[in-house]
Amino acid sequence: MNISFDKTSNVSAVITINIEKADYEAKVTKKLKDITKVAQMPGFRKGHVPAGLVKRMHGAQVKYEEVNRTLNDSLFNYIKENKLAVLGSPLPNEQQETQDIENQENFEFKFDIALAPEFSIEYSASDKLPYYDIQVKEEDITAEVNRLCQQAGHPESVDAYEDKDILRGTLAELGEDGLPLEGGVQVETASLMPTYFKNDDQKAIFNGAKKNDVITFNPATAYDNNETELASLFRIAKEETKNHTGNFSFQVNEISRFVPAELNQELFDKYYGEGVVKSEEELRAKIKENISKAYEGDSDFKFMLDVRKHAMEKVGELEFPEELLKRVINSNKKDEKQADITDEEFKNTLESLKWNLITEKLTAQYEIKYDDKEIKAEALNAARYEFMRYGLNNIPDEYLQNYASEMLKKQDRVEGLINSLLQKKLCAALKNVVTMEHKQISVEDFTELVKE
Repeated sequence: MNISFDKTSNVSAVITINIEKADYEAKVTKKLKDITKVAQMPGFRKGHVPAGLVKRMHGAQVKYEEVNRTLNDSLFNYIKENKLAVLGSPLPNEQQETQDIENQENFEFKFDIALAPEFSIEYSASDKLPYYDIQVKEEDITAEVNRLCQQAGHPESVDAYEDKDILRGTLAELGEDGLPLEGGVQVETASLMPTYFKNDDQKAIFNGAKKNDVITFNPATAYDNNETELASLFRIAKEETKNHTGNFSFQVNEISRFVPAELNQELFDKYYGEGVVKSEEELRAKIKENISKAYEGDSDFKFMLDVRKHAMEKVGELEFPEELLKRVINSNKKDEKQADITDEEFKNTLESLKWNLITEKLTAQYEIKYDDKEIKAEALNAARYEFMRYGLNNIPDEYLQNYASEMLKKQDRVEGLINSLLQKKLCAALKNVVTMEHKQISVEDFTELVKE
């Protein structure tokens, strides 16, 4: 076998692989012998089909498979051993002559390969980049304290209605005479929250209501004839609600009020573990610390956006084998009917490719690596963050571990976790190298800044 490498430009080359009979013949012979041992044909016992007959039936296919296996192994081993920075997959050369695998003994295959452009990039303290320190506002801390109290709160039974209370009781449709309507809607265990009535006059009817009071109101007016709300209250089909637009009586049997939890040791221990927080002052400090950590992630994200812009300008224009890359991209289409890449899409692809090459070079330069333990830790952090998005802050480790384990079973999630981990490590490395120009900023101004 002979392999040659010929550069056709700074960023493209042709690899030529010459395969001779001796490179694959022994493998073909062995494979045919293996087939002969298990071959079955009418008139022959299993494993006793003549070798010549097996070769006539399977020889061409086996030869095709072994030549292709030899070709692929040789191609990718050559790329690996010579440490070629190849972009995308090698493509058959456009001038490749058709090879008759069944009848030829020796073959020549040519492949076009796109090579990564060579460039250098170095960072030092002379490189100055902005870093935005997002300020935590006292009202944000207070809002989080209130949220924790609400989350840990509980309902209590009270004697008189106030805004946002829940009323439970008996609902009955009334006739024109003000008496319960025979055959009308009746609900023994109805629930009302006048706070959410659409009509203020109807809402006011319940002000100061007490247990055992009987109140007359008009649900259709209260809910502005919303069929969904009325159907839920009356427990009937939505299309039937238009037949029940008169007054109803409501006998108050229970008034329930949601009471936020008190700021005490029980609440502190619930959210931060026993004895970690011992006062409201310490709680507010802990909340500020947590918000600051969350903001730091946002600040790092913006920092890396600025690093990307700075690095792209620092490196300057890179040469790419554009026509060859378009062929590579179009050859990877899953559907033959899928349109070829547009000029705008290709421009964005080159931008992403350039940044990926810069990231790879910096990652190697700072010797950034990761292991399975770190990927699992990243999965746990991702799981914890997803629960926090729904207000769940104190999830048992067992649930987090199970959620993270499911995450790690999906290849696309694993690739995302690895990319996130590498970006964090690269961010940390660069923060220790460049000069960061710290700028204090409000969360509102930061949000607007990131949108730009």
